[in-house]
Amino acid sequence: MTLLVLVSFFGVQHSESTDLWEPDTYFNAPNVVWMITATIFVLMMTPGLSFFYGGMVRKKNVISTILQSIIAMGVISVVWIVVGFSLAFGDDIHGFIGDPTTFIMFKNVGAKVDLFLAPTIPLALYALFQMKFAIITPSLITGSFAERVRFSAYVIFMILFCIFIYCPLAHWTWHPDGFLRKLGVIDFAGGIVVHASSGVAALAGAIFLGKRYGIKHHHPANIPYVILGAAMLWLGWFGFNAGSSLAADTIAIKAFLNTNTASASAMLCWIFFDALQGRKPSAMGAAIGAVVGMVAITPSAGFVTIGESIFIAVVTAMICNIAVHWKNKTNLDDALDVFPTHGVGGILGTVFTGIFVDGLLVGNYQVFFIHILAIAIVGIYTFAVSYSLYWITDKLIPMRVSTQSEMIGLDISQHDEKYNFADISSKA
Repeated sequence: MTLLVLVSFFGVQHSESTDLWEPDTYFNAPNVVWMITATIFVLMMTPGLSFFYGGMVRKKNVISTILQSIIAMGVISVVWIVVGFSLAFGDDIHGFIGDPTTFIMFKNVGAKVDLFLAPTIPLALYALFQMKFAIITPSLITGSFAERVRFSAYVIFMILFCIFIYCPLAHWTWHPDGFLRKLGVIDFAGGIVVHASSGVAALAGAIFLGKRYGIKHHHPANIPYVILGAAMLWLGWFGFNAGSSLAADTIAIKAFLNTNTASASAMLCWIFFDALQGRKPSAMGAAIGAVVGMVAITPSAGFVTIGESIFIAVVTAMICNIAVHWKNKTNLDDALDVFPTHGVGGILGTVFTGIFVDGLLVGNYQVFFIHILAIAIVGIYTFAVSYSLYWITDKLIPMRVSTQSEMIGLDISQHDEKYNFADISSKA
């Protein structure tokens, strides 16, 4: 009976949407080609993140950490089709959420353009592009509670995060009728929606799950993995930022240029700042610095000048560097420094957007304070709701693995898999 209902449902969906795939005269072919390319680039960022994080953890947790990012490609893709896209970009409900029935199961999503959301590309392509942002956001959070979270519980939390945090934030900020958008908040490619939200949720997760057992010194398992991941993120970020123009235009070119410039500037700043502090310039520092630069420029990439992008990247890299080393002196076990890098970087990038993009720099105090208000609203909402979701998930399935499982490592205890490679430190 259930099978008949499902077949009937999908049959109705098919029959109602056939005409959605007829050619549309509103297409702009160059825009379509560019957005397909950008969408591919953004999806590549998630496996890039998996190597970036996977190389940072101890060798007994490499596979589990990589899988936590990769599984998001499967889970969030389905959630997005079923209801996520509709919650984020469906018909507006009082500026706070989309109507879940507008695009449920991608109803009304096809080759036709949507003059409200995507006027020159198919709505299906726009939905796919936005899907890749939804995929990487919960993946970013995993670095904070690495090496101690139960896989099944993480999958449940990821679904809840997408529905109750990511989709509302995307609607507030990117939907034309979202209340933050109407206030004048500018978030070109996800400084608030992706990085600030994942960073704050990561902070809540690190607090909720507590410190790892028996860890005195953290030795990254594979630094070349970190470099590989950073390189994939760098390349993919061109789609992330430049694709957010939704067109093959001068805004996309400016975002492309600013993204590369900010990443390069922050990379150099990070290792030089380390040297000034008496630390050796490191491959890990270079990789982290490059990513911080891309995080910082994300909310303003399509609007600021080259000089402003360098300033944003350098200042953010220094502050994030200080935040990482300050965090290491506290009892907070944000394993891979998600909040000090993505959280702080996204927040600072949003502050600089309020300064440089028709804001404080030209005497427009209102724009600046609106962005500060947006940071406060998003920060409080994300922390409160994500902490609640950790609590709810923990009641359904304990989020933290047992002490024995943690000491063995999540690769074996959660997945019964192991990857052996040389470890010159001979330490786990």
